[in-house]
Amino acid sequence: MLKYALLALTSLTLIGCTQVQPTSEDIQNAKQEQTNKQAVETVGMPAITNFQEKRILKDIYELRDTQIRTWSYTQDMNGHLHKLCDSIGYGIPAATQYTNPQAKPSGYYAEPPIPQADPNGLYSPASAEGTWILCKAPNQDKTVPVYVEPRLIVSPFALNG
Repeated sequence: MLKYALLALTSLTLIGCTQVQPTSEDIQNAKQEQTNKQAVETVGMPAITNFQEKRILKDIYELRDTQIRTWSYTQDMNGHLHKLCDSIGYGIPAATQYTNPQAKPSGYYAEPPIPQADPNGLYSPASAEGTWILCKAPNQDKTVPVYVEPRLIVSPFALNG
């Protein structure tokens, strides 16, 4: 029994002595942090007192959270607008994810994040050209999602065109 206790204690001691060597990214991040700190100490922070831009962004977020009537358009190569549909709210970029796209694994060592599936079980891309729009279905009293890209439009109903 004493032999197993000594073995366990030795193992724990060795684990505590393991030293992780910093990666080049760790070194670069530390140097960047040092440079940023020096810049703030030398120049200082802007004397923002009214926070007007933050107030405007707050208003935009709150107004976007209401069911606002909008009209969605596409633009041709000559800059002319073409009405796509009556819509509700503003377009949502197609790469927007409902859940955090990166999950942090639990473990002793710092492991890189791993991709996490959306609630539908799919893995969204980090970026996408498309936008989701809630369009009012013609001659109906409902809205449906329409996916729009500069080169592609996918709609659950026929579009004027």
